[in-house]
Amino acid sequence: MRIGLFTDTYPPYINGVSTSVLMLKQGLEKLGHEVYVVTVNSEDFHYKKEDNVLMIPGVPIGVLDFRMTSLYPLRAQKIIKKWNLDVIHTHTEFGVGSFARLIAKQYNIPLVHTYHTMYEEYIYYITKGYFDGASKKLVEYLTLFLCDKTVEELIVPTKKTYDLFKEKYKVKRDVHIIPSGIDVTRFYTENIDKRAIIQLKKELNIKKDDFIILYVGRIAKEKNIDFLIDNLKEIIKKIPNAHMVIVGDGPDANNLALLAHKNKLDKHVTFTGKVPWEEVPKYYQLADVFVTASTTETQGLTVIEAMAAEKPVVAIRDESFELVMTDKQDGLFFENEKDYQELIIKLYKDKEYSKMIAKQARITANAYNPIVYAKRVLKVYEKVINKDTNIFKKVFHDVKNSFIKSGDIK
Repeated sequence: MRIGLFTDTYPPYINGVSTSVLMLKQGLEKLGHEVYVVTVNSEDFHYKKEDNVLMIPGVPIGVLDFRMTSLYPLRAQKIIKKWNLDVIHTHTEFGVGSFARLIAKQYNIPLVHTYHTMYEEYIYYITKGYFDGASKKLVEYLTLFLCDKTVEELIVPTKKTYDLFKEKYKVKRDVHIIPSGIDVTRFYTENIDKRAIIQLKKELNIKKDDFIILYVGRIAKEKNIDFLIDNLKEIIKKIPNAHMVIVGDGPDANNLALLAHKNKLDKHVTFTGKVPWEEVPKYYQLADVFVTASTTETQGLTVIEAMAAEKPVVAIRDESFELVMTDKQDGLFFENEKDYQELIIKLYKDKEYSKMIAKQARITANAYNPIVYAKRVLKVYEKVINKDTNIFKKVFHDVKNSFIKSGDIK
C-alpha cells in the first residue's frame, strides 16, 4: 500500500503529534508498505527522496505549532501526484491538512484523519480571555466540519477524545480509538550511555545526590507547569535536595522562569529549552520521578516515554492518563496539592516502593509498540479503500498490492 501522511509537525520538531506520525511511518514501513510524509518547515522547499519526506515552507502564526503554507503549493502537488497514493492520512485539521483535502478530492484518494488536539482547551491563545463562549462554538463547528464532514474515517487516540465526538458533538459516524505507538526501546535504561548521563548532569549543574523531578513537553499555560513549580517550594521543606528539570520550549517559558525566581527557586529549577529529538531519552534517565499536571492531553505520550525509561510517574488524575496507568501499580495519581506533595515525598523516602512502581511501568509501556499501532491503523485504511463504490478501483488496489508484496513493483 502507498500511504501519504500529512502533518504540520514532524521530527526534528518534538511534540506528541510529530512522535505519533514518525512511529506510524516506521511501523507501516516495517510491515512492508511505502510511506510518504508531507510536512512544514521554516526553511526552503525540500524533498528527501531517500526517506520520502516532503517539506513545504511555512510561517508560524503564533497559535500552538501551526505554520501557514500556501493553500495549494503547485511544486508539492506535482511530486505528490507521482506517488500514486492509495490512501491519505491527515494529522492536522489546518495548514497541510487543508492541502491534503484538496489533493484527496482532486485525485479521488480515500482520506483518513486522526484528531490529536482538544482545541477547546487552547481557545485563550486566540481570544486572550475575550468571547470564549462564542469562540468555543466556532471551534465546535470547525471541528465537526473538518473531522466529520470532510473525511471518510476518523481516528482518535483515547476514549476521552472519543467521548468528545460521540457525547458532546453527537457525531453519528464511526470513531476508531487507536492509541499512538512509541519506540519504547530507545528509552530503555540499558540503551543509554551512562557516561552521557554523568556529562549531562555536569552541563545542567545537577549535583550527584539531587532528587530529580522531571517534566518533558511543551512549555505552555495549558500544561499547568505553574502547579509543579508552586508545589516545589513546599516539597523542598521535606526534600532539601529536590531539583526540578523542565525539558522543552514554548510560549510560557519566560513566565515560568519568573515564577521560579519569585518563589526563590532559581537553584532548584533548571529550564533546558528545546532539546533535539534524539537526545530526549537521556533526560528521562536523569529523573527520580516524572511529573505532569496537564489535563489537556489526548494521550500523554511523555508519560509512556517515562514509563518505558523505568521511571515512576506522578500524574494528575485525568482520563487520558487513566487509560495508560493503573494507580499504585505502574504509576501514581494525585487530585490536589496535598496528594501531589505526599506522593513525591513517599517516592523519595521509600526507594523500594519507587522501584516497584518503575519496574511495572516499563512492562506496561511495552504494549505501545509501533507495529501494533500500525496494524490497527491499517485496518482503517483497508476499510476506507474497500468501501469504495467503484468496483474497478477496488480490483486495481488488490492487484497492485499483490504485486507490491511479491516484489515485482514498488
